[in-house]
Amino acid sequence: MRHERVRVKVPASTANLGPGFDSLGMSLELYAYIEMSFADQTEIELFGDNMEGVPLDKSNLIYEVAQMVFAEAGEHHPELYIGMCSDIPLTRGLGSSASAIVGALVAANALIGGKLSADRLFQLASQLEKHPDNVGASLFGGIVVAFWDGARAEHIRLEPHIDMDVLVAIPSFQLATEKARHVLPQSVALSEAVFNLSHSSLLVAAFATGNLAMIRHAMQDRLHQPHRAALIPGMTEILEHAVQHGALGAALSGAGPTMLALVDARSGRRSELESFLRDTFAKHQIEVDIRLLRPCLTGVQVLSVEQSVCTLLELAKGEYAV
Repeated sequence: MRHERVRVKVPASTANLGPGFDSLGMSLELYAYIEMSFADQTEIELFGDNMEGVPLDKSNLIYEVAQMVFAEAGEHHPELYIGMCSDIPLTRGLGSSASAIVGALVAANALIGGKLSADRLFQLASQLEKHPDNVGASLFGGIVVAFWDGARAEHIRLEPHIDMDVLVAIPSFQLATEKARHVLPQSVALSEAVFNLSHSSLLVAAFATGNLAMIRHAMQDRLHQPHRAALIPGMTEILEHAVQHGALGAALSGAGPTMLALVDARSGRRSELESFLRDTFAKHQIEVDIRLLRPCLTGVQVLSVEQSVCTLLELAKGEYAV
């Protein structure tokens, strides 16, 4: 069914989860909202914070991705209304670009009656993002194990353990993904490759079986985190000692600078872990926003604008939770 106007709700995501570089992702209950409709003249409105530097013309990423969908479906809709508000901070390693891509794909597809399949949307998203972990998590929800070989992406979705929470420490500074990737080596020793393969496999098995105790052993990495540690003061200390303060395991979220710690909600050690994260960054004069998040199980959702109880502006002001 075609829609006159759609609103989509897209979850944030965290990628890599330690050893699963460009292959593991998890969606989080932190959201961006995108509204889209056909228009006589293109108009882009942004509401709330986390929108610094987002273009208001046809160079806007959401507009460009929507046009890809229309072209793929053989339709022509050059003028659009696009509205967006987001709680996902930009360039912090929480999948802000992936959420924009997924939201644009799904919104544009809904406008034309869902002509493209979920798999086709996943292929387009992986092609745009150049890796499938963040986009797969935002699209499908839960934990996503995926690969993209440059031509096709495949994934398997896992259900997160019901008692697993995610504590994120979001530093006050931004870190561009390009800069974080630039510090990575072009080749690694065979022993380090084997280390990551074994730990990533063990981590996936721990998630799949609900073996939370195994995460502390599996959530270790030698492929990307040691090379990025110099960009994020306090990161090494967090990776080495978070488990001692109640974490199941800790990792750099995506390309950073956000750090995440997986937590057993039954442990009663959340406050201790939160203090450790805050104090570690404080030693380096870095302020952090610490949030306890749940894994998002649903992935992106298409909402009915007609039945909505609030506007994007009201959402941005925090007057409603949808």
